Amino acid sequence: MKKSMFKSRFLWTIAIGTICLFFGCESTYYKTMETMGYHKRDIMVDRVQDARDAQEEAKDQFESALEQFSTVLNFQGGDLEEKYDQLKTQYEASEEKAQAVRLRIDEVEDVAEDLFVEWQEELNQYTSSSLRKSSARKLAETKRQYAQLIGAMKRAERKIDPVLNAFRDQVLYLKHNLNAQAIASLQSELVSIESDVARLIREMDASIKEANSFIASMQ
Repeated sequence: MKKSMFKSRFLWTIAIGTICLFFGCESTYYKTMETMGYHKRDIMVDRVQDARDAQEEAKDQFESALEQFSTVLNFQGGDLEEKYDQLKTQYEASEEKAQAVRLRIDEVEDVAEDLFVEWQEELNQYTSSSLRKSSARKLAETKRQYAQLIGAMKRAERKIDPVLNAFRDQVLYLKHNLNAQAIASLQSELVSIESDVARLIREMDASIKEANSFIASMQ
């Protein structure tokens, strides 16, 4: 029963979110969620979780793509067309995961900005100075933790394009030069690609760690 209720709430959240994103009515979305006892703080935690999960999936995909590229560039015979199709599929999957990461980070930034504006405005509504000061300290601390989080996410995001660009170059080159000699000529690029992927993975791991820390602090 509990699982069913959670699923229904989740589907309702998705439906409302989709409608509001389509019509650009973020404020309506927040108000609707608040009627369900779901405030900006909760939405922010959910979006950070989504961004973390998107990075996890992207990390796995880039590692898989690198493995596939390494296999193709160490080509020892076989169907070249099939190898090219595999590379193209891996590149497209990587591009899709990268887009998901960018979208999720944008969503985190949107709700964070709205949450902090609301929180700051509500400080003026306190009649108790001690409670107002306590809330102000908590706001400052949350902003500090958020700055660390979004900084880590942005650093990881910036490492994505060099990897995607390298993958895209390889696919484009092989598209019009599908022969063993062309593959051999690309082998010199492998070390650079491996280095770029390693940097990306390190930054994503750091970002995921920051996300987990932020989520824990908000719960």
